[in-house]
Amino acid sequence: MTNSEFGGLKEVNEPELSIAEDTQNTEMQRAAHLANEWMLAEETFNGEDVLHTISIFGSARIPAPEKVPQQNPCESLAHFYQQARQLAFRIGQYIEAEGLSQTRLITGGGPGIMEAGSRGANEAGHASIGLNIALPHEQRLNPFIAAKHSINFQYFALRKMHFLKRAQALIVFPGGFGTLDELFETLTLIQTGKMPRIPVFLYGKTFWNGLINLELLAAHNLIDPEDLALYHLVDSVEEAWQEIQPILLRLKNETLVPSEKATQRKTD
Repeated sequence: MTNSEFGGLKEVNEPELSIAEDTQNTEMQRAAHLANEWMLAEETFNGEDVLHTISIFGSARIPAPEKVPQQNPCESLAHFYQQARQLAFRIGQYIEAEGLSQTRLITGGGPGIMEAGSRGANEAGHASIGLNIALPHEQRLNPFIAAKHSINFQYFALRKMHFLKRAQALIVFPGGFGTLDELFETLTLIQTGKMPRIPVFLYGKTFWNGLINLELLAAHNLIDPEDLALYHLVDSVEEAWQEIQPILLRLKNETLVPSEKATQRKTD
């Protein structure tokens, strides 16, 4: 036995851990955690046989109109909660009525717009899936998502990857840094061909036109003019539904067997 320089005892043949080896061990543990978090989410989606998703997300701070506290800074945006709820109801109702068992509405799993989306889906009898993440203030358990459908993440990157992996459309309601992070990462991935081109709908024309001016980027050749078509503005539940329904109809037709497709064509 010998004394270490810090006064501890160690075996003579015990190897010294170098800084590089210690760092590698730490990174291996982090990699294992990342892999585990990814697979836990995969088990939820695969266990529910989910192949396609429609995503609704936005600010966790926007309150339900019937629960607006006095002097809430986001009171002027409360109508978006109700509209997200109504749109999610229509999406969930269609999915259930048409038997699209491999398609799910997913949200961020928390309060605000995410609660509105899962609440509307729940009212339509559709079990949405929530991709939750631990945050200091905004996140809490969503009462409209079953525990087995609530996926908890530590890493934003993995959460965003699962938002997009099966996505057939994104509906983005007003939000802050987190919402913008998810929106612009999606646009970047589509622009660079790292993911398939899917429809991205920004809900609330006045809000989004006041917040972003992508035409300025195009004017300075920082993006191509055609990149402005990567997203579409919608301003009402009906307008958004008119965009989403054909996407769901396509998914329905893709899942029909040939005999069912023939019958479907006769009735259309």
